[in-house]
Amino acid sequence: MTDSQQFISAFTRKEKLLGVIGLGYVGLPIALELAKKFKVIGFDINQKRVELMQQHIDPSNELPTSAFEHCDIEFTADTEVLKKASFYIVAVPTPVDEHNVPDLKPLLGASTTVSKVIKKGDYVVFESTVYPGCTEEDCVPIIEEKSGLKFIEDFKVGYSPERINPGDTLHTLTKITKIVAGCDEEALEHIAAIYGSIIEPGVYKASSIKVAEAAKVIENTQRDLNIALMNELSQIFSLMDINTYDVLEAAGTKWNFLKFQPGLVGGHCIGVDPYYLTYKSNELGYKPQIILSGRSINDGMPNYIAKKVVQHLLKIGKNPAQCRALIMGATFKENVTDIRNSKVFNLHKELRDFHLDVEMVDVYADAHEVLEEYNVALHQQATGKYDVIVVAVAHDAYKKLEESYFQNIATDNVILVDIKNLYKSKISNLTHWTL
Repeated sequence: MTDSQQFISAFTRKEKLLGVIGLGYVGLPIALELAKKFKVIGFDINQKRVELMQQHIDPSNELPTSAFEHCDIEFTADTEVLKKASFYIVAVPTPVDEHNVPDLKPLLGASTTVSKVIKKGDYVVFESTVYPGCTEEDCVPIIEEKSGLKFIEDFKVGYSPERINPGDTLHTLTKITKIVAGCDEEALEHIAAIYGSIIEPGVYKASSIKVAEAAKVIENTQRDLNIALMNELSQIFSLMDINTYDVLEAAGTKWNFLKFQPGLVGGHCIGVDPYYLTYKSNELGYKPQIILSGRSINDGMPNYIAKKVVQHLLKIGKNPAQCRALIMGATFKENVTDIRNSKVFNLHKELRDFHLDVEMVDVYADAHEVLEEYNVALHQQATGKYDVIVVAVAHDAYKKLEESYFQNIATDNVILVDIKNLYKSKISNLTHWTL
């Protein structure tokens, strides 16, 4: 039996336990998958969330009740219970603040939690998206200082970046290759053995923790830049009176053309991760240019769309201050409940700043959560007639709508702002504008 087989054997026999810290969109799926093979302690500081999970309810509304079945897992908010684990996985959020500076408070708080429960010989693997160097330079010192244990000598550390895509039922956790990294060769092999036991395509062993951290942060930076290019092109083509989607469809006939589309870029990954890389880059004395330019373009899209709406209203003789607007969709992407960093709310604010009376509806978002997070009232359905209708999120329910639906809730000379180009072949009588 190899060293890695011996290592994982103790967990398979449930002599040793795994602990997952942070049970959100990332942590809960990994905890449940591991719990099909091992004994797992699922830890979260939010007692209400823990109580829901104890009832087999995913607070994030991503997983069905059946996902909890046949899982050997104990959910808790008690660090004393967490102490029973020997292999800890940290999967807490890493957002940015209002100035787009990385907010490491959840991650550093989780590192403090680890320091209270870790024992000699234990492992800690971080999954949160960070800038290269964060795991070893920011998290490990906290664990060392507060636990009194020595890094590598007393405990091992690794990094395995999450690749959870909310709403995606195809590229799920166990179906995609997972990057793993360790602080030394032994740690790498042991960590690879744990993750490899549930990842069907296997794991990719990165050469170092920093390389794994960098790989994660550029995955979304690359997507961000490609979407920024599409958003800039859409603004250029608008000046030329060319339909951007017609252009993309034509260009897409070339075998190596990358099929990205313009749109609002929010969420907890694409709209956030690039700032982790640029923060570290600036700290090292290099000011990124392309990455920040892409971020500027994407962050500026709500203002661009709002201005186009106002220009249209003024052109047809309507006073924006006397117009009603309906925004359909509040989540950061289609068919999910997640409203974190949704740029639809930036668009809502921009339209309000131009004095429009704005209402918002969504078939997935929770009205209480929207009010608490953004101080915006989310309506169940459209009320009355609107001068502007913005379909901001491509929910499946919205894709099925016909022109007659919009005509029934529209005033004369309504403008239908179809951000995701859902109705290109359906609209013949209304003014239809898309990116």
